[in-house]
Amino acid sequence: MNAYLTFKSLHLIAVISWMAGLLYLPRIFVYHSDVRNNRVQSETFKLMERRLYFYIMNPAMILSWIFGILLIHTQGLDSLNFLWMKVKLGLVIILTGYHLYLLSLLNDFQIDNNSKSSKFFRYINEVPTVLLIIIIFVVVFKPL
Repeated sequence: MNAYLTFKSLHLIAVISWMAGLLYLPRIFVYHSDVRNNRVQSETFKLMERRLYFYIMNPAMILSWIFGILLIHTQGLDSLNFLWMKVKLGLVIILTGYHLYLLSLLNDFQIDNNSKSSKFFRYINEVPTVLLIIIIFVVVFKPL
C-alpha cells in the first residue's frame, strides 16, 4: 500500500473531523449563552461542549498534525520550501490558535463566567470557515 496515499486519506479524515468540531462548538456556545437562567440546559451544554472538545476536536487536531507531518516526511522536507506550503502551515497554526481560544471560552462557560453574547459566537463561528476555504484553494491550486 502506498504510504503517501494512506497518510493523505487519514489526514483528510482527521481534518474533516477537526473542522466539524471547530464549526460546531461555537454554535453550541451561541445556544449556551442564551440560557443563562436555565441551570439544567446550561449543564447539558457544558457536558456537550466538554465531550466535543476533548473527545472529538482534540484527537482530530492531533491526528491532523501527525498525518500532516507524516505527509511532509513522505514527500521530503523539500516540500517545506514551497510558498503555498508555508502559507498552508501558517493558516493551520492560526486554526490551532483558534482551537485553543475555544478552550478558553469553554472554560469560561464551565465556571459560569461567560461574558460574551450569542452574536459574538455567531461571528467567531465564521473564522474556521474562511480559513478552510483559503487553505483548500491554496492546496488545490498551489498558486504561490
